[in-house]
Amino acid sequence: MSNTVAPQVTTQTANAQAPAPPIIHAQALHNFTLLEERARQAKSVPELIFSLTNETWQVMPYRQAVMWQIMGGKPRLRMVSGLAQLSEDSPNTVWLKQLGRELDKRLGQDPEYIEADDLPEALRAGWREWMPEYMLAQPIVAPSGERLGVIGFAMDQAALEAQQVLAGRLVAAYAHAWTALEPMRKRQQVRWGRWLAWGVFALALAAMFIPVRLSVLAPAEVIALDAMAVSSPMDGVVRQFHVQPNQVVEKSQLLFTLEETTLRNRREVAIKQLQVARADAMAAQQKSFESEASRAELASLNGKVAQQQAEVAYLDDQLKRLEVRSPGAGVVVFGDINDWQGKPVVTGERVALLADPNDAGVLVWLPVADAIALEAGAQARLYLHVAPLKPLPATLYQTSYQVNQSPEGVSAYRLRARFDELSEEEKKLARIGLKGTAKLYGESAPMGYYLFRRPLATLRELTGW
Repeated sequence: MSNTVAPQVTTQTANAQAPAPPIIHAQALHNFTLLEERARQAKSVPELIFSLTNETWQVMPYRQAVMWQIMGGKPRLRMVSGLAQLSEDSPNTVWLKQLGRELDKRLGQDPEYIEADDLPEALRAGWREWMPEYMLAQPIVAPSGERLGVIGFAMDQAALEAQQVLAGRLVAAYAHAWTALEPMRKRQQVRWGRWLAWGVFALALAAMFIPVRLSVLAPAEVIALDAMAVSSPMDGVVRQFHVQPNQVVEKSQLLFTLEETTLRNRREVAIKQLQVARADAMAAQQKSFESEASRAELASLNGKVAQQQAEVAYLDDQLKRLEVRSPGAGVVVFGDINDWQGKPVVTGERVALLADPNDAGVLVWLPVADAIALEAGAQARLYLHVAPLKPLPATLYQTSYQVNQSPEGVSAYRLRARFDELSEEEKKLARIGLKGTAKLYGESAPMGYYLFRRPLATLRELTGW
């Protein structure tokens, strides 16, 4: 146990005289004057913290000084004497942070000597490993009474009373300089903040006049631009499809057939009626040599034979039309086969499309609410759902002035675009039937109009302005 006892608060009895003032050596007083002058000349709070932590030993010797700054009402470890930079994850740094919180709770307005036994059990092991026997914990208090921080001077033995007095007055001087620098820094921050705010406002206002190209997004689909419609040649019921959806077909290849049962039955009846008509005509011809009445009836019977022959020929032609063949080479586009088999169709109803895969384009459904001024020749880009990172360039060649109902049930303008020169890889992506999103580019306009076009349109709808 050291023979030096930590100083305690001095008390006076009724008969005792006031203690004599501590004796201060000339060198210590000289050092105190220099450090106080340095505090007045400091340009920033970090400079004050560095000087207070690393140079106070000139008036009060210590092994190490630790500085905690009160930030947001909590002590933050700012500096350790002799260290240029703190290691945030080292065990010593973690322990010092915990010690700072404990000292902030423990200290009042006056300095206090701390030993290992004065700390909670969780901090004692770290104290014995990293700290000497004593630490003089000194709060840094502003003239207003606000606590700015806490500084701890770790030492092997308690300092002399004169040294403690000088150290306490030096800390007070630094606290006074601290409070003088903080408002200055805050005023500078406010001033720079105002200039920065005005600068940002001016840049934002100027940016509103930067010309940008108007653009809009709309759902789109890859289609065949000059596809031929494959329609039902007559009323009937689809019997069978002979091709699959999106299959490549040749000219005159059989696509689908209609149900033939009704026509074949009518043809059988017509043939029977023709045979009867011919028999009646032949009988009348034989009797015409003997009977005037038979000769007069012969002309009527021959007309009936011709009528029945025409009926059979018509039914033969209808039976041939039951087989629908491809009008040319290409890709036959239609829905699921099961959706068509057994379905009644009328004459002229479109059943499929015959598309040229090398003549693909883009069908765009531009919603009325998003419409911008677009003319033929406007640029477009198609982002397919299957390849969103590989846009396909296209050029608008057909616009619409009439609103139609899109497949999603939205009122929209139907636009068409033709692909620009595509690479072989892009041609493989532009497969008919694929869907995606088209980005259409209009004319240039100020950025302010680009940003506030929709809000202004909505405001006009709500207010009528």
